[in-house]
Amino acid sequence: MFTDEWGNRVIDCRAATKNYASKPVLRGIDLVVEPGICALLGANGAGKSTLLRLLSGLEEPDSGSVFIGGLGFRNHAVEIRRNLGVLPEGLGLFESLTVIENLMAIGPIYGLTKSETAARAADLLGLLDLTQGRHTVARDCSFGMRKKTALAMALLHKPKVLLLDEPFEGIDPASSAVIEMLLGQLSRGGTTILLTSHILSVVQKIATRVVILHQGRVESDFSPSTADEGVEEVYFSIVGEPQPEVLDWFRS
Repeated sequence: MFTDEWGNRVIDCRAATKNYASKPVLRGIDLVVEPGICALLGANGAGKSTLLRLLSGLEEPDSGSVFIGGLGFRNHAVEIRRNLGVLPEGLGLFESLTVIENLMAIGPIYGLTKSETAARAADLLGLLDLTQGRHTVARDCSFGMRKKTALAMALLHKPKVLLLDEPFEGIDPASSAVIEMLLGQLSRGGTTILLTSHILSVVQKIATRVVILHQGRVESDFSPSTADEGVEEVYFSIVGEPQPEVLDWFRS
């Protein structure tokens, strides 16, 4: 996996489609993601989470194909997942386990020893301000704690590819700054990161590339560092500027 022959096509999505109840959600997605931090943007329902589910092997495309490091899930699922870290839309926590137990359970799945898992878990819990709540059962955690626990689980084995669905949603400012630092550090170390976010200011700051989905298609693909317009301007030029109306019954 990730051989020199494959080059920089770490994530390769070819004409991928996905329908739900006969309604098209992804309409022939062609996307190659190279090392760096790629932000996948779009309005609600644009297909972002669906595309991440295809790329993480949770679902199969109805047509087309997806490859991670040159490999497909049908024949190489174990090898792909060993090198993949995923923060899914539903978080994927073991609800009856505590925060620390979730991390200790996931480490061996990725080939980490108990001592390696414990040491890495302690580091991540400290960075993400979860140390005091480490013995809280997942189902009793706040949304922010749950999100940070799921993110720590995705980072624990230092994956070669990270797929993150809204990693900054519901996160306090201090932890958000830490997550930005961690993602930058991982990217500089060679990890390829594809994330979704509605926080355009963060995307502007950390993304080396931005892909905007609109109605199930790729409508824009650019580098924020070289674009003539900022991420927010490009985004609203595609999805439309908000035109809020003041409700009459709000006026009095």
